[in-house]
Formats: sequence, structure tokens, C-alpha cells
Amino acid sequence: MLTDLKPQAPDKILALMAAFRDDPRPGKIDLGVGVYKDASGRTPIMRAVKAAERQLVETQETKTYTGLAGDPAFADALSALILGPDAPRDRLACAAQPGGTGAIRQGLELIRMAAPGARLWLSNPTWPNHPAIAAYLGIETPSYRYFDAETGGVDFDGMMADLAEVAPGDAVILHGCCHNPTGANLTPDQWRDVAALLTRRGAVPFVDIAYQGFGDGLEPDAEGTRILARTVPEMLIAASCSKNFGIYRERTGLLMAIAPSTDAVPVTQGALAMLNRMNFSFPPDHGARVVTTILTDDALRADWEAELEEVRLGMLGLREQLAAALRDRVGSDRFGFLAAHRGMFSRLGATPEQVEAMRRDHGVYMVGDSRMNIAGLNSATVPLLADAIVAAGV
Repeated sequence: MLTDLKPQAPDKILALMAAFRDDPRPGKIDLGVGVYKDASGRTPIMRAVKAAERQLVETQETKTYTGLAGDPAFADALSALILGPDAPRDRLACAAQPGGTGAIRQGLELIRMAAPGARLWLSNPTWPNHPAIAAYLGIETPSYRYFDAETGGVDFDGMMADLAEVAPGDAVILHGCCHNPTGANLTPDQWRDVAALLTRRGAVPFVDIAYQGFGDGLEPDAEGTRILARTVPEMLIAASCSKNFGIYRERTGLLMAIAPSTDAVPVTQGALAMLNRMNFSFPPDHGARVVTTILTDDALRADWEAELEEVRLGMLGLREQLAAALRDRVGSDRFGFLAAHRGMFSRLGATPEQVEAMRRDHGVYMVGDSRMNIAGLNSATVPLLADAIVAAGV
């Protein structure tokens, strides 16, 4: 049996990580892997996370299973963070998941169960795992225009024209904030237009929100998701705590489903529990309990929000520094979009050949489509990256 398996294509980002690790040059720069790093190149444990874990060690009395959908307190705390005070709680079903990726996978399983013929519309470009998981599940994935390579912003007219072709019952993946891989975000007015269009078309938004707090702040970063929740009759939300709580390896995520009526909630909740049972039975709990502890303790939450804001402002400062350095070198503001983008990522607009030249000649590692992780920089490496970009002729 195993001898009949076919080789799988290597993951491009994992291959890039290996190449970076094997590069002996001391001045190499890793802009590939999607992990936050501080100025010293570390991915630190947040202060509030450490404090919450100490609390758990001292007070937790069991490691027995949670329910199939996880601890309800986690769902309550995280859904409130994302959806705010106007959340439609009487129409909300939730299930804890092993990370944001697990939430995406279970959300697509739910779509396939509820509407086997539904298509999944994806932004062009999007996070590579979106089409990969959908293809594995046999879900068709038409795309809608999103990124304007000329301006470095959102091609909103193209996006709306493409989404006007969405069929009733189709699902549409939308990045809640800090679009991966481009960093280009919708404005609140644009979110309202998208919500109205999807409502008219009878489509179901599926929001992937993995970077709340990394863009313009916790509240502004949730506004698009909240606009949808106030407008559309039903939607799915996949939330990740990996980035904004820095608990990557704890695999902490939540899948939320806003049902069209209160009558539909029990069946929806039952379907989420069944999918968990069929996949991994009970979800991991440690990270979820850490997040719950932080969000429900005033002092810990205040400290977490303060540190998260430091992280956000640090990345914004690096963006502004890089845009300024490139402005000095090329004599124009054609890279000004880098300062306007939000979150960890930006798409530079370089060709694969230019990306390879930056790696070969300058030890700068980024994904072949020129997605770069701004959090992989620090104030000392920004000038080096600017020099590499100019030398490669981007």
C-alpha cells in the first residue's frame, strides 16, 4: 500500500526555511516564514501569556477532556473579542479548533456537508492553504480579483465585478484584516459594499481572521467582520490566536457559525461537534484556556493589549522606515504602498527572477511571489533590504 503513494510537492515556505538555515552568510535576512519576530530575531512569549500559564499551573486541577466543541468560556471570550458587543449571540454556534488552519478545514467540511455543490471563492492572491485544502476536499475554487499590482492596493472595482457572479449558496473567503499575502486591506465603506453584495447574491461569507491587533488595532481590525455579522443572514468565521497571542505551537483557534435563525443553531452546533469528533474528537485546551484567562482578567488583558500594541507599532515603524529608505534610493514614492499596508506581510511586486537575485546576491529570503514578512526585519536590516531591492531592479 505505502509503496503506491505518490511524492508530494514540497511546501515552498518550508523549503525556503531550510535554504535560509543552510546559508552560512552572517548578514542573511529571513522574510519568508510567517512568524512574528522582535528586533533581536526572537519570537517571544508574551508577558500576559506567561502570567496566565502560571495561574493555570497553580489552579488547574484536571487535564481531562473538554467537550467536543471545547470550553464554552473560550468561545464566549474570543467571539466577544472579534464580534464585539453587538454580536448575534443567539444565532452563534462555535467549536474550538487546532489553530486557524484547523478552523478553516472544519469550516470547509461544514460547507461540504451543508451544500455539497457550493463553490468557494478565493481572493487572487490568497493564503496558499486556502486553495490547497479546498482542492483536497474536492471543492471548486473560482477566484475574484483583489490585489492591484500597479498601485499595491485593492482592485476594488475588479473585486466587486467578480463577486457579482457569485451564485446563491456559494461561499466567499474574506481576510478579516492584514490580508495575507498582500497586506492590502478593504476600508469600512468597502466592507459595507461587499456585505450588501453578498447579501443580494445569497452567498455566505467565510472570514479568515488571523491577525487581529496587528493592523490598525484590535477594534479597527475587527470592523470588517462585524459589518458582515450585522448585515448578512449567515456566515462563518475562522479565528486564530497564534499571532496576536504569540502561541503558535499551542494550536489555538475557533470556528464560529452565525446561523440564519435561532432555530438553526442547535443543528449547526451539533454538526460542528460531530465534525470535531470525526477529526480529532476533543480539541486542544491549553492555549484556549490561556486565552480565556487573559481575556477575562482585567489586569492580564490590559497588559496583553499594551504588548500587542507595541508589536503593531513596531511593524508599522518598520514599514515606514522601509518606504522612506526606498524613497531615498529611487527618488520617488513608488514603494509608498509598503507603509500603507498593514500586518505582517506585503507583496513587493518583484518577479521570481528578482526574488532569486536578492537571495543569491544579498542573502534576502522571501517567497517567490515576493511576499515578505515585515516582522522579519529590524532597524539595522531595513537599509540592507532596500539596497537589495534596488540592486535587483524591482
